[in-house]
Amino acid sequence: MPELPEIVIIAEQMNKELAGKKVANIEARQPKNLNVPVKQFEKAIKGKTVRNVSSKGKWLFVKLDPAYSLLLNLGMGAELLHFKKGSELPENYHFKLIFSDGTGFTAHFWWFGYVHLVPEKASSGHKMTVRLGMSAIDEALTLERFKSMVAGKKTAVKSFLLDQKNLAGIGNVYVQDILFKARLHPSRKLSSLSEKETTALFSAIRDVLNRSIKLHGAAFERDFYGNKGEFTAEHFLVGYKTGKPCPKCGEKIVKARTGNTASYICPACQKLD
Repeated sequence: MPELPEIVIIAEQMNKELAGKKVANIEARQPKNLNVPVKQFEKAIKGKTVRNVSSKGKWLFVKLDPAYSLLLNLGMGAELLHFKKGSELPENYHFKLIFSDGTGFTAHFWWFGYVHLVPEKASSGHKMTVRLGMSAIDEALTLERFKSMVAGKKTAVKSFLLDQKNLAGIGNVYVQDILFKARLHPSRKLSSLSEKETTALFSAIRDVLNRSIKLHGAAFERDFYGNKGEFTAEHFLVGYKTGKPCPKCGEKIVKARTGNTASYICPACQKLD
């Protein structure tokens, strides 16, 4: 499932390729991916021009002129692929958008995904994005602001990080190394964190996510051009490394059930008590 690093990369690539292009047509093979009927979607988007493409958390925001936004979420995984005029398209796709110059992109969702068209004046009512928290790497998210967000909360630290209403973009892939780098057990309550631990957590979020962005995202995900990322299994510190030695102390990494998700931890470095 693509998380913040992969979405940031795709957004940058989409902005480079799509900005200034006019929508000619769309094809929706799976209407359930849309938020309005296909004919209504088609009528509303035709003739619109891409202003820019950005991201927030796990969502892509394609600003259209005049006065619309195309909101994309790749769900549990998808291939969102750019194509040039005359190039061969994938056999299986659920959505296709074509521009007036013959270029465009296709989207093939592995499980579920969303392609929503929303008028800008109604964007504050889009239930799936209006409650998103700040991007986990947003420059406006300062250490002091982060401290105020977590202060006194009795929520488990992992649950807090995975809740998109708090911080947008962190999922179960990168949260493993974030918690290890901060030396925190996933079930630690936020209210129990010292100032030093809170600072370490804030730094770990930035370090882990930005490291993946620099490596072009996870190796099991593809970008807008179909290329795999360079963040491979060897780049994880403890994530998905059950039985391997902790890179800090050498203790064997274990897989534990924490809430509704699996966690990979070093039992020596990430003690609950």
